[in-house]
Order: sequence, then C-alpha cells, then structure tokens
Amino acid sequence: MMNITIDNLFTLDKTIAKYIFEDIKYPWEVLSKIKEEIIAIGNRLDKDEYYCENENVWIAKSAKIAPSACINGPAIIGENTEIRHCAYIRGNAIIGNNVVVGNSTELKNVILFDEVQVPHYNYVGDSILGYKAHMGAGSITSNVKSDKSLIVVKSVGQEYKTELKKFGAIIGDCVEIGCNSVLNPGTIVGSGTIVYPLAMVRGCVPKNSIYKNREEIIEKYKWI
Repeated sequence: MMNITIDNLFTLDKTIAKYIFEDIKYPWEVLSKIKEEIIAIGNRLDKDEYYCENENVWIAKSAKIAPSACINGPAIIGENTEIRHCAYIRGNAIIGNNVVVGNSTELKNVILFDEVQVPHYNYVGDSILGYKAHMGAGSITSNVKSDKSLIVVKSVGQEYKTELKKFGAIIGDCVEIGCNSVLNPGTIVGSGTIVYPLAMVRGCVPKNSIYKNREEIIEKYKWI
C-alpha cells in the first residue's frame, strides 16, 4: 500500500526547514507555507555562516554562486551548495546543504533537502525533493493542470483534495528521476524509487520500486 505521509517520504533531519513539517500529515500542505518559513529561518541564521545578499535572500558563505545565476527572494541557499551558470531561482526556495542547481535550471516555491541534484535543464515548481533526490537532465515537474482545475492526489483508490491550483511533485528520499521525464501535477514518488528516462508519471508511485510506465511498476531490491 502506498503511504503518502511526510514521515514515510522524508528524513526531516536533512533539511533546514524541518520545523515547517511539524503537525502536518501530507506534504502538499507545506507548499503554501514556504515563503513565511524562509523569512522566519533567515532571520535566525548565523551571520558568521550566512550573508544576506538582497532583501530576504540568505546565502551560505561556503556556497558557490555563478555570476550568471539569477536569485530572487525570498530564498535560502545552504552550505557548500553550488548554483551554476544561468540557474534561475524565482523565489520561495529553500535549498539545502551540498545541493547542485545546474545550468538553466529553474526553481520556484520549492524545498530541496540536503544533497539534492537538479543539475541540467530542470524545472521544479511547487514541489518538494527529499534527501539525495536526483533529477536527470531535462526532467521537469508540471505544476498546473491544462484545465486549471484544483489538483487531486489519487492513491490506492482514494482521492485527496489539495485545494491547490499549483502543485508539481513530491519526491521522496534517494529517488532517481530519469532524463527527460515529466512529473504531472500532484505526482508523489516514494523514497528509493527509480523512474525510467522519458517516463510520463502521474499519481502515486510506491517506494523502492522501478517505474517504467504506468502499466509497468516493479519492486526494486534495496540497495545497500
């Protein structure tokens, strides 16, 4: 059975924003709280380790920021994180430690846990990526339905009304998303899962599985 609660998807000690998840059961409930959480966290950050570049943009002194990157606030960029050439951070972004945000990648209203990699031509909007999640080149989250209706999460015969018009994907810890895959609005991928390249993913994918297509999802042996 697919479990889509926060405690089954994420290692909360691997994000500076762990407290945003308190008293919340389903991860999409966090998306509307990211902006206010950034400002609250930012004002508490150690000034010996972080500097405030622009209004409500806090960057770790150990982070590497390409001169061509565009960073709009509010945003937090963690320790030893690399923001590469022409990355575009549109705001409301909590980017953890040891993260790679790559060439021409665009982020908006997101939480990236520690050691996430979105290194090549990715779009991640209204989404949460767990510890060590990796998105292959060209893979994206689609965060708005074509008919602009509110997004409903569907899992094991149940429907969860999110009341959100914009909601991309929730990706658990240690997930691998193959190159040029599309994660449709309201997608949830369980921890440890691999998604094949060129996949179109919709709905909820169980943890520790291999997603080839909608009709072919197989169990994956745990990697040690």
